[in-house]
Amino acid sequence: MVTTSRPFFFLPFFLIILFFTFKTHVSMAADTISLAQPLSGNLTITSKDGNFELGFFTPGLSQNYYIGIWFKKVSQQTVVWVANRETPLPDASSQLKISEQDGNLVLINHTKIPTWSCNSTSKTSNPTFAVLLDTGNLVLREVSNSSSVIWQSFDYPTDTWLPGNRIGLNKITGLRQRLISWRNSEDPAPGAFSLQIEEDGTNQYFMLHNNSDRYWSSGVWNGYYFSLIPEMTSSYIGQRSGLSGLINMSYVTNKNENYFTYSYKDASIIVKAAVSISGQFQSWVWSKDSEKWNLFTSFPGDQCDVYGLCGSYGVCNGSSSPFCTCLQGFHPLSKKDWELGDRSSGCLRETNLQCSDNRSIGGEKDIFLKMLNILFPVNPQFLAVRRAEECELACFNNCSCTSYAYNSSGCFIWNGDLLNLRQPSHTDVKGRDLYLRVAASRRTSKGVAAGVIVGSSIGMVAFFVIVLVIIWRCRRKLPNRASTEVTGSLVAFRYTDLRSATNDFAEKLGGGSFGSVFKGTLPDSSVVAVKKLEGLRQGEKQFRSEVSTIGMIQHVNLVRLHGFCSEGSKRLLVYDFMPNGSLDSLLFGKKSDILDWKTRYQIALGTAKGLAYLHEKCRECIIHCDIKPENILLDAAFCPKVADFGMAKLVGRDFSRVLTSMRGTIGYLAPEWLHGVAITAKADVYSYGMMIFELVSGNRNTMQSKISEAGYFPVWAAGKIKEGDVLCLLDHRLEGITDMEELNRACRVACWCIQENEESRPSMGQVVQILEGVLEVSMPPIPRFLQNLVDNEETITSYTVSRTRLPDHTDGLVIQLS
Repeated sequence: MVTTSRPFFFLPFFLIILFFTFKTHVSMAADTISLAQPLSGNLTITSKDGNFELGFFTPGLSQNYYIGIWFKKVSQQTVVWVANRETPLPDASSQLKISEQDGNLVLINHTKIPTWSCNSTSKTSNPTFAVLLDTGNLVLREVSNSSSVIWQSFDYPTDTWLPGNRIGLNKITGLRQRLISWRNSEDPAPGAFSLQIEEDGTNQYFMLHNNSDRYWSSGVWNGYYFSLIPEMTSSYIGQRSGLSGLINMSYVTNKNENYFTYSYKDASIIVKAAVSISGQFQSWVWSKDSEKWNLFTSFPGDQCDVYGLCGSYGVCNGSSSPFCTCLQGFHPLSKKDWELGDRSSGCLRETNLQCSDNRSIGGEKDIFLKMLNILFPVNPQFLAVRRAEECELACFNNCSCTSYAYNSSGCFIWNGDLLNLRQPSHTDVKGRDLYLRVAASRRTSKGVAAGVIVGSSIGMVAFFVIVLVIIWRCRRKLPNRASTEVTGSLVAFRYTDLRSATNDFAEKLGGGSFGSVFKGTLPDSSVVAVKKLEGLRQGEKQFRSEVSTIGMIQHVNLVRLHGFCSEGSKRLLVYDFMPNGSLDSLLFGKKSDILDWKTRYQIALGTAKGLAYLHEKCRECIIHCDIKPENILLDAAFCPKVADFGMAKLVGRDFSRVLTSMRGTIGYLAPEWLHGVAITAKADVYSYGMMIFELVSGNRNTMQSKISEAGYFPVWAAGKIKEGDVLCLLDHRLEGITDMEELNRACRVACWCIQENEESRPSMGQVVQILEGVLEVSMPPIPRFLQNLVDNEETITSYTVSRTRLPDHTDGLVIQLS
């Protein structure tokens, strides 16, 4: 009896041991894949604190299966990593397991054939296991050394950049962490758009189309943020997302690696950053209250800046939804892809062209449809023809020519597929007419209608001829304004028209490095400013082409170009007339009206916005190179307009003729001009900073200016800024009436703008955000370059710059100090 009772006596102990053994096994398996525990079917593993989940999933209505990682605490399944993105599975009967042969993490399909492997380069003969961490990182480790990392998913991201992950370059192994978009919303295969660090390892990131065409850059890392995306500062992100003070960002660069990473101090915050299928790098934060993702940053900001977004013959319009449409006579190449958000495949002709080896098929000819309000695609071919008919004929006789455009700039044709077509999304940007080649069969119905119209109009031909003759005779008696459009409302004027409009250039408004400006009145009674350019050696066609480009650059803080004149050696530009003249006349003139502080601050902000547009929003960065109060004009409401911005493009980047004509006291030239090195947009930033000091003080920044304490004002001002005494810098005529916060902000940003090292200067976009109060501005140092000039003030009061030829046959600058 004693013998039979012993098993029952020990049974509770066995059950307790079995319970704890089973509990331990379940706990280990919750976030782990081991040799004995593969993952298959509906099974998933979840990270320790329940942040992420890994398992099989099917995106959207797709019938394919993938292994992925997604947010566990987000009600909308949001996948952040996909293992087999290029090798989908037909069902969930596959297994994700540890390989018995090499310890790698492998995906085996239903036929027991490996379809994906982590292919770890770290060899080990010890047993391994995979664990899903709360960061969303899937890590392969040795069982005997759980701190080891044999392989990790963070080294091979897909489209999403999670906090703690590194996107960069390992200079030793050559491993590059980059983000590649999904092909569409139901296919995680690598798409057309990617984000990666520059190949040579410099401190900036690029977005690329098909791994070749760059369409966005972060700018270089300046120690706090990337120069072209100040929005990535913690203060800005905090303002937009409500996460102020909770984000940590760092960029690491050394001989072994370059990478950027970020994290949040509060682990409960759920954020993601990803390259979308529409080609933008977007950052989102999850709202627990509304249970949805809220977007707070997107780069590039304009959806249509994404290269190849709408594919061939697709037109992008950033103000419409969807962004992409097909040109007339075309339909989506893949309707399904378009429905799933991927429109990069573009559009296909509804009817094939008839042209073949410069001959028509079946006696029919291709025709050209007029497309209105189109921003021209890049890389056109220029033809030297004099009439629109010749331009059309040149395109018609070339079977590879798909479109043409003709205006006063000349004839432009495009061969092959049209890419990056856009319609303006803002009213201040005007498109142009583009003639698209289509098959002759599309003309049939239109031809019948046209025949009816022509037939019914024959009886009125004589009437129209008489009317035209009368109009022609009347126009001969009036100043004749040419009506040839270059782009939008840009007009090519005759010289005689402008001479008459200005009363033979009687009323001179001012002058500058490139010529004199005169007041004029057009036949429609509109008042304009006519600038006669001097010393411009460009040919007529090149000048017209440049003016055509400048005419498209429109902004509320840039003087609008009405038109131009190009006859022989005569080159004139016609601008809006600014009733309040230039800023220098109000600051330094003898007018009784004094600009109050509010107006001055708005002038500083508006000027910064205009320059930021030139530097950062145009297709090509346009450097003004001559920022000073004389080139800031004021309309009736004292809204600032940057003038002469087109001269930077018309005269050229070297500005040799301008340099040789610049003489006088130290003014607005950045140090790099004097060093003879290539200039960047930061040269404008320096000039802007100098101008802001003049705007604040109401005095010129010259060696002869003795403001309170003797010295060169910008350097003296920098010292006062460090002392916290900015009120003494204010124009005494304002009698101290100012906004101290704005005054302090303006003085600090001006001092940062005039730093000798251009890398230390902010971009104009950052200046705008500082003046608007979006970005904080720290205490600036005293500029060393200017301090050195001040130390030699008694012997150096002016300089002359000229260009010379050095012994090594390179160009150099001669600076003569006096």
